[in-house]
Amino acid sequence: MDNSPAVSPPSGPGVVEVAPRDGLQNESRALSPQERALLIERAVRAGARRVEAVAFVHPGRVPQMAGAEEVMALLKRPEGVRYSGLVLNARGMERASGSGVHEINYALVASDTFSRRNQGMGTEESLRAWEQVSALAHREGIGRSLTIAAAFGCPFEGEIEESRVLELVRRGVAAGAEEIVLADTIGVGAPDAVTRLLEAVRAASPDVTLRCHFHNTRNTGYANAVAAAAAGAAWLDSSLGGIGGCPFAPAATGNIATEDLVHLLHRMGMDTGIDLESAATTGTWLGALLGIAVPALLGRAGSFPGTVTDPGTDAGRGSESGSGSGEGK
Repeated sequence: MDNSPAVSPPSGPGVVEVAPRDGLQNESRALSPQERALLIERAVRAGARRVEAVAFVHPGRVPQMAGAEEVMALLKRPEGVRYSGLVLNARGMERASGSGVHEINYALVASDTFSRRNQGMGTEESLRAWEQVSALAHREGIGRSLTIAAAFGCPFEGEIEESRVLELVRRGVAAGAEEIVLADTIGVGAPDAVTRLLEAVRAASPDVTLRCHFHNTRNTGYANAVAAAAAGAAWLDSSLGGIGGCPFAPAATGNIATEDLVHLLHRMGMDTGIDLESAATTGTWLGALLGIAVPALLGRAGSFPGTVTDPGTDAGRGSESGSGSGEGK
């Protein structure tokens, strides 16, 4: 079976759903493996074809991600849907290889300080670990994505030089990365910087698939996503409800919301394959499950064109209620 990253839809960037991993990892309530599997199934029913489902990390560090193997065992395997798992070291890769994930995503932090806080090792040591992980994944026939975290700025070291990111990309691709993910982990990027960096990466590594991961910490995430789409990013990460953040980065609040991003891209004439109503309903359901008001706006405002409804009702949001009743069938 070909486990390389799937091809992006022809009319616009594909959407990688990250709520089950990057979204949930920063929430105070840890969902059960059964609840996480249900979230993934709902994302797939909404049209997601790539889902970051789990993280193979130590449960003592990120308790929200405990039970990754159990989550994977609960998942249905519809054709054309690919599940990925976050891996940070060889031990995580060993767990991933037996779980049935189609892809692994390795996080390489662009700054030493953040890398040590996030992964317990500096960037150079992390690069060596990536070489080992990538070789293991290649041997197992598992797709290999490399995320350059804090590519647009670090909460501890400040600005990250473009040359630094390009060097990490070059070495990461040389070690087997099939896809590079440029991540604005703390939400400090701006559209012009996104355009420049994507163009530079494309020039340096023309054959690698490009993907972007934006946080909306300072309300620039959606502008950056549009810039990335225009600059040729094949995939954009987003999270149902807009939940998420990094537990090791101060104030690194939510991801851009899947439903809001998809509405924006659809209004620009790009077909993501995601059903807006289903995504918005799932974002609202997820907020109720977590006991929070999610940052996403589409579940409150509704899509356009559409029927204007009382924001206090569920009219126009489909037959599913926020309680999620009947979803376990």
